[in-house]
Amino acid sequence: MHPVTAAVADALTVEFAGEEFSVAPDTVFTVGREGDLAIDDNLFLHRNFLTIQHVEGLWLLSNVGSRLSATVTDTGGRVQAWLAPGARLPLVFAATSVIFSAGPTTYELTIHAAEPTFRETPPTPDDDGLSTIGDVPLTHSQRVMILALAEPVLRRDGTGMSELPTSAQAAERLGWTLTRFNRKLDNVCDKLDRIGVPGMRGGVRSYATNRRVRLVEHALAARLVTRDDLPLLDEERANSLSGAGESGADDA
Repeated sequence: MHPVTAAVADALTVEFAGEEFSVAPDTVFTVGREGDLAIDDNLFLHRNFLTIQHVEGLWLLSNVGSRLSATVTDTGGRVQAWLAPGARLPLVFAATSVIFSAGPTTYELTIHAAEPTFRETPPTPDDDGLSTIGDVPLTHSQRVMILALAEPVLRRDGTGMSELPTSAQAAERLGWTLTRFNRKLDNVCDKLDRIGVPGMRGGVRSYATNRRVRLVEHALAARLVTRDDLPLLDEERANSLSGAGESGADDA
């Protein structure tokens, strides 16, 4: 790995777990279990998963793995793309967030461009910033269900890695039964699947964790939940344990 040592006008900077790495235009930067950014000794993670390189005037992020996908978004959460195996995407924003999961572990890194192709303009008064991803209406119980899964990531300071809870652990965090938690999970995944969010439906070859980690990836990228929402978890647990949490009107 090569930490940043000098500023390069056309270079990108990759930030992960408190470290920064410079990507020069004449190199191919590799992310995975091995490479320039050797993230983690996680057997679910490809040895070489993502590459960043400068091609014909554009910085490109490529998925060179065979199984895993990544969620790519501008750090404002207004534009989101799913980078499947074999796909590549131009890096046009000043800061791009890349979120992906390998097994039960979710990773996040940020790519900073000194001279981005796209520069943000201030939103108009009628622009809520959600036109690209789309606003997804969530009930209170659906929101706290997502929060219980995403809590380790949201409590993390900056980019890095987080171990996601199991459904049983998340249900316990909320003071819910596992049956109730799974019902909420089904409802939210069905809702997101209907608006075209990929990875919300499991298959016979899917790991049990796939749907949960994909939900967390999307929720973080689309800003469905944020760190400011975390106090809702303790409130929900207190209400559930006191018998006030199972509300029929909000049990979708």
